[in-house]
Amino acid sequence: MILISKYLVPRGYTGITIYPFFFIKFKALKTDVVLINHEKIHLKQQLELLILSFYIFYVTEFLVKIFKYKNWEQAYRNISFEREAYKNQNDLNYLKSRPIWGFLNYIID
Repeated sequence: MILISKYLVPRGYTGITIYPFFFIKFKALKTDVVLINHEKIHLKQQLELLILSFYIFYVTEFLVKIFKYKNWEQAYRNISFEREAYKNQNDLNYLKSRPIWGFLNYIID
């Protein structure tokens, strides 16, 4: 499901996934297959970690990274979930071959 809301998507981002919803900032982004694939990867990650655990892990990892990098964008880009999604967002078949808990391959940076 895709919902359009420029108010729920944080400034500087084009989409956000909060299971089971995917919010995008602009209606035109509904056809952006790379963005949709990126967010589908997050949906898979959230399901694997039973949703609540995903958010706890995400926020904890972000806090560690912000302390390490002292830069919001760099911390965000180095969260394992984001690293996996960004690296594989162009591969529209990635989710078909993705190993369970694939984000674990991106924890060490």
